[in-house]
Amino acid sequence: MRIVFMGTPVFAVPALRALVEAGHEIPLVVTQPDRPRGRSKKPVPPPVKELAESLNLPVFQPERVKKPEAIEEIRKTGPDAFVVAAFGQILPRALLDIPRFGSFNVHASLLPAYRGAAPINRAIINGEERTGITIMLMDEGMDTGAILTSGEEPILPDDTAGALTERLGLMGAGLIVKALAEFEGGRLKPVPQDDTRATYAPILKKETGRIDWTKTAREIERTVRGLDPWPGAYTFRAGKTVRIWKAATAVTEAGALPGAVVSAEKDGIVVAAGEGAVVIHELQPEGGRRMKASEYLAGHKISPGERLG
Repeated sequence: MRIVFMGTPVFAVPALRALVEAGHEIPLVVTQPDRPRGRSKKPVPPPVKELAESLNLPVFQPERVKKPEAIEEIRKTGPDAFVVAAFGQILPRALLDIPRFGSFNVHASLLPAYRGAAPINRAIINGEERTGITIMLMDEGMDTGAILTSGEEPILPDDTAGALTERLGLMGAGLIVKALAEFEGGRLKPVPQDDTRATYAPILKKETGRIDWTKTAREIERTVRGLDPWPGAYTFRAGKTVRIWKAATAVTEAGALPGAVVSAEKDGIVVAAGEGAVVIHELQPEGGRRMKASEYLAGHKISPGERLG
């Protein structure tokens, strides 16, 4: 097929590579504009753009894909299909009507569960034991299109969002190539979603990472994993931000206030939660680097009873 690919983050990279390797023609790759990153605020290209340029594929980065001039730029390519993977913008009907075979979305959940922008993160945070990839035909709704096929993936006890994204990206790449072939051959039939079973995965913001110590230790530990690598879970100590990158749960005596340090030893900083305790193994002080608890304690004195947050 002649396919316009739309995607932005690292999750979408394997799908674009797989489509090229499968022999599909990619006349255009549509991705988000370069965004400022880090302290320098220097614009950084999205991962999909980096791959596209390495493959000598034309790249288009509209600020708003729904604008008439953006729609016309895409229409000129004469695509058979769109393949969309975590693009980051909702496609208007004027775009969806362009390809003759339709628009295929690679979504990182088992729809109708976790429709929305952050399905991988929210599944980990909410304690799900499984997730997966759904290939669907897009409509104007937010992940509401008919399902073509899906694949299931377990969420491991130590999975971070980054690790799970890597596995699901590879699964999505395989499924989209297979789905396109079967759909073109008439062997896949769209199945409408059951909207009554839908759940949602709201977009992540930096503030999403702020730890609420009144939650259970298990909820906090899942939040740490579900927000790694972005936006990262964090708390405050002496008015400064401390990011927490690796944590575990523990049992502690009742009575300690949420956020209170129970103990601070080289093998971990134990902090009371609403239920149980969180053992911080890796953290990052404001303006510093990521380090083990033992390294942090070598330069920062923490006394039992001190409260974080």
